[in-house]
Amino acid sequence: MPKPDPRALLRQASTYLKAHPEEVVRGLRGALGLRVGVPIDALRYLVREFAGGKKAPKDIVLEAAPPGLRVSMTVKVMGMPLRVALVVFAEELDVRADAVLVGLRIADLKLTVLGDGDSPLAGLLRSGALDISQPGNLVSFLPKRPAALVEAKDDRITLDLLKDPQVAANPKVAQMLRVLTPVLGVRALKTKDDHLDVHLRATPRGFRAALRAAGVGV
Repeated sequence: MPKPDPRALLRQASTYLKAHPEEVVRGLRGALGLRVGVPIDALRYLVREFAGGKKAPKDIVLEAAPPGLRVSMTVKVMGMPLRVALVVFAEELDVRADAVLVGLRIADLKLTVLGDGDSPLAGLLRSGALDISQPGNLVSFLPKRPAALVEAKDDRITLDLLKDPQVAANPKVAQMLRVLTPVLGVRALKTKDDHLDVHLRATPRGFRAALRAAGVGV
């Protein structure tokens, strides 16, 4: 996976804003309401540029399905190519200095076997014998569970992003959380008008703690 170049990202952002000046007005309105709106076009760009690799999903498509996000991609499972489509809803968000918990609900999951695979899994999927209506239960039986996975049951998956070794080992992430979480929380994550909106919650009484975390004497 290529390493992001901040200068290239800044150029792309500048070009996008010149082509979509309405984003500036939307951003100002959002700031007044403690809402940060990220164009899904920006997510598509990041996926296209940085989600590469031999084992990475291919042909990723992101679409707003308010209040959720529709995702489709091609993956390989036990050497068999699958087209995966689902809608993701963020129903629980708890961002703290020591944990970043994200509760997701998965809906409309579809698994389509590509090609003429004749593996047992392909047979189960084609026949409909494999119940995919409760994707959390399928995830819980994965032989190699992702490090960030806390719980998977029925149609829900709970992640703690700080349990991912790369995220947990990043000192910039830890410092950012120590500074921001006393004064800002995340109360909702929703799509609207082809944007992913992050709804924030302000906690002014945590201002002193934030300054101490930033190394500023108060």
